[in-house]
Amino acid sequence: MTTTAPSTALATIQPAFTDAERFALAGFLAGYRGLTREACALDLRQFTSWCQARSVSLFAVRRADIETFARDLEARGRARATIARRLSTIAGFYTYTVQEELLDHSPAAHVRRPWIDYESHAVALDRNELGALRVPGRAQAAGRARADLAARAERATRIGGHRRGHRAPGLGRGHRTLVITCKGGKVVTVPLAPRTARAIDLAMGERTKGPVFVATDDRRLDRHAAGRIVRKTARRAGIGKPVTPHTLRHAFITAALDAGVPLRDVQEAASHADPRTTMRYDRGGGSLERHAT
Repeated sequence: MTTTAPSTALATIQPAFTDAERFALAGFLAGYRGLTREACALDLRQFTSWCQARSVSLFAVRRADIETFARDLEARGRARATIARRLSTIAGFYTYTVQEELLDHSPAAHVRRPWIDYESHAVALDRNELGALRVPGRAQAAGRARADLAARAERATRIGGHRRGHRAPGLGRGHRTLVITCKGGKVVTVPLAPRTARAIDLAMGERTKGPVFVATDDRRLDRHAAGRIVRKTARRAGIGKPVTPHTLRHAFITAALDAGVPLRDVQEAASHADPRTTMRYDRGGGSLERHAT
């Protein structure tokens, strides 16, 4: 088999595969990119290392082997969500091998996955904290930081979407808009609140192309720099919680639902494929305003 970029990535997963196994691993990972691919590669690296330590061929794995792997993860104290993700990756890999006619059936087809708590336990911000975060963000942060913070606080876009935003604000049906590349490569156009559009205009200055969000050296803003911006602004606002860019995404979803925005609209803004994911964010925020009491 010709060596390609996917097979190079697999060299860090496992040095000893048959040609068919190497082809299957490379082909499966080639269907993903970015952080998703890195996560899948990590899952498969741990599973294949576990198999090698027990002299189990990747294509000779049985359902009992996969469930034993899951029990070993439990014994090592891994979170249920982590175990579920590992099993999901393994199941996806073996489904791929069946589709490519490398195996007759998937040994992971009926593997039991751990029950996941439906309620999110991520750090949440209430309305007052979100307001306090935005005030120092507008008044004290530098132009680039102010624009990044405003866009995160008033949109549900992920960190990667802001990092790959590739077009300056435009106009659409009377609204200022921003084109963002979301998870999975999906390109969407989102409307901007007037104050967010103004912050982005100030941050971009005379620039008409290139990354929307850039660091002080004019290079594309990465997720680490974005995290530092949010943490610094949270400290200025007197918020003692560990606030991250994802915290603002969480706060956006909760605030939108609290304001009566239909679940379907919030789901679309958050780019969630399943509305249950959006509801999970809402419950995790501890929102009690709509409780029957």
